[in-house]
Amino acid sequence: MDDGFGCRRIGLPIIILTEKQKQILSNYADREKPNESCGILLGSVDNEKIKVEKIFLTKNIEQSPVNFTISAEQRLEADKMEKKLQLKIIGIFHSHPDSMAYPSNTDKKFMELNHEVWLIFSGISKEFKAYVLEREILEIPIEIEESGL
Repeated sequence: MDDGFGCRRIGLPIIILTEKQKQILSNYADREKPNESCGILLGSVDNEKIKVEKIFLTKNIEQSPVNFTISAEQRLEADKMEKKLQLKIIGIFHSHPDSMAYPSNTDKKFMELNHEVWLIFSGISKEFKAYVLEREILEIPIEIEESGL
């Protein structure tokens, strides 16, 4: 993310995924079409680098192509996983089957409640974008590693 003058803005995190993780998430999004898919990302934070280490694919209980909701039970399961694996819940994943990977108005509302990174996959362009909410919604860089889950 730059400041409009070609300089990287200081203070924005970077989310790190592997190619395999991208494949898992994009395959899941394709399987869940026409509805939005969703999941919880667990990992570690080192300075401004947020590394995805575990993907917890969840069910969209809304079964909707334009909205998603993760059940309270699955959120509780993620909380237990967080403690057991000694990781942190670092992000929320979901897909936009028929639109670009940009937060919808509904996403923006829920970003105010869930301050993790929001990773969105576009079913149209097949690209991933990541966002955080500060005073406004900001896109953050995604770094891809070759190995690992």
